[in-house]
Amino acid sequence: MLSKKLIATRDGFGDEIVELGKENKDIYVVDVDIGKSCKTGKFAHELPQQHVNVGIAEQNGAGVAAGLATCGKIPFVVTYAVFGSLRMGEQIRQEICYPNLNVKIACSHGGLTPANDGASHQGIEDMGVLRSIPNMRVVMPADYYAARALVREAAKIYGPVYLRFTRDAIPVIYDENQKFEIGKAVTLRDGKDAAIIANGDTVRLGIEAAEFLATQGINVRLLDMHTVKPLDVEAVQKCIDECNGRIVVVEDHNIMNGLGSAVCEVVAEAGRGQVKRIGIQDQFGQSAPYESLLAMNGITVKNIVESVKALIK
Repeated sequence: MLSKKLIATRDGFGDEIVELGKENKDIYVVDVDIGKSCKTGKFAHELPQQHVNVGIAEQNGAGVAAGLATCGKIPFVVTYAVFGSLRMGEQIRQEICYPNLNVKIACSHGGLTPANDGASHQGIEDMGVLRSIPNMRVVMPADYYAARALVREAAKIYGPVYLRFTRDAIPVIYDENQKFEIGKAVTLRDGKDAAIIANGDTVRLGIEAAEFLATQGINVRLLDMHTVKPLDVEAVQKCIDECNGRIVVVEDHNIMNGLGSAVCEVVAEAGRGQVKRIGIQDQFGQSAPYESLLAMNGITVKNIVESVKALIK
């Protein structure tokens, strides 16, 4: 069952980055003047010597972070997903990933969660764009505690990491004791009739769908695939082998080149299995409530349930 407690994953980042900064003076935050929205205000207040605000200049932020990394620092560039992936794209490729520098890109407002801010602020292509760049890891936590744990894991490992967070509050799934490893999925529910693979804010929908299907005698495996790159290929292969190759992937991202595409690549190479991709239907969003935008793209519990049943038939 989902918790009734709602909290945005960006809050998990904001809380954890302060703890990391206090523990390690090499942790830096490079802000691009939207710290209030991205939850870095507390870090700036408590650790001003480890905080740099470059203003509304994302590309400069990437360059400053790259420079800090060459001096042994561990910088987190913080902005919105649409800007941290697309506006900074060239700098991420040339200045961070090509030299494989230890820079983390932490972005709030991923997917449709900017809602009423409209299409210009809804980063629906970010994970797909960045997973295609060598040396980059791409991660989207499913709740507050997952965000805290995965931010900490990102700080531990060397190299570029893209972390994507929600603006909207979403249900708490885990507790502070849950262990996470970048590149390893978390199995939330086991089953053999089919598999649901989700990440980020759609994991909650997968939980509700799996619980409903269980009442109808359909037992599905549910994976929180928080890491899009490197994908947990072994977990997907087990779904192919142990769940009759029936897989429904759910994501708050364009169905092109996101989690669904990554899973399809594994299935295609295996030469068997069927995948139904549920996500943003290769269209821009609009200014509307978050849940309405999800529904416009079929990112709903009802559609997940129907998709699983269709694969079983």
